[in-house]
Amino acid sequence: MNDNEFLLFDRIQKIKSVVEKYGQESFYISFSGGRDSTVLSAVVDLALPSNTIPRVYCDTGIEYRQMREHVNTLQEKDNRIVILKPEIPVKRTLEQFGYPFKSKEHSMYVDIYQRNGMTATAERYLNPEEGRKTFGCPDLLRYQFTDEYKLKTSAKCCDKLKKEPMLKYSSETGRKNVMVGLLGDEKGQRNSARCISKRHGGIHFKPLIAVNKEWEEWFIEEYNIELCVLYTKYGMERTGCVGCPYNIHLQRDLDMLSDIDNVSRMQAEELWKPVYQEYRRLGYRLRKSTPKEEGRQMSIYDFM
Repeated sequence: MNDNEFLLFDRIQKIKSVVEKYGQESFYISFSGGRDSTVLSAVVDLALPSNTIPRVYCDTGIEYRQMREHVNTLQEKDNRIVILKPEIPVKRTLEQFGYPFKSKEHSMYVDIYQRNGMTATAERYLNPEEGRKTFGCPDLLRYQFTDEYKLKTSAKCCDKLKKEPMLKYSSETGRKNVMVGLLGDEKGQRNSARCISKRHGGIHFKPLIAVNKEWEEWFIEEYNIELCVLYTKYGMERTGCVGCPYNIHLQRDLDMLSDIDNVSRMQAEELWKPVYQEYRRLGYRLRKSTPKEEGRQMSIYDFM
């Protein structure tokens, strides 16, 4: 048994023990259709043959068209695929609760400032103590903590478009425990060394936290895992929400999207327009020229 096989055996045993402890009927898998959640689904099937654990996908309205088609095709073959939709359309969600800007952390602090003024929390973000684990506000964006900045900003879009529909599903079905396909080498706000944590009256189980991308690539090849064409044909590294302003490689991915699906590129330009305008004005993450100025044809897309 090589190292990859040993890790797979270890993860299978972990899934078996956790699901046996809490009961299969109490679980669902948070399923995006992406690489990580697809691998998780396959490992769960190896651990628990013939399991009936739902794979729950939330169609936010800003998923890649190819990903929606991929998940719909999977659902035709697998009745464990459950597709949810948010109660409020994405355009109204952004207008009502605020647009994402830079990162979830930054958006959260701007939201605090816009609702409550210069609180101690906002002040600490602007002037972090030495040795603070997370970075403070970039100098370029400090103006957002003044009256000069008018765009309503928050980190609530992910909650409204994904988390709340999932929690509603959990409450209605009694499936309080969720499995998520988070790998051990993913960084940022979502990462945690623990594979099990308590959340929303149940557990948040990350069976793949002990493996990395290299192991994942081995598993995909070894078990001939079917992936969305966004990975196999177009070579995308990550999927998710089209044109999300949190993406640090936003310009690169928008340029790629122009070649893959220019209609989706135009939709992203219209949906995220207030944020993109600021990014371009600042020269932050996006070139200062717009697609129209670069010679691409633009159109208005109705997100209402």
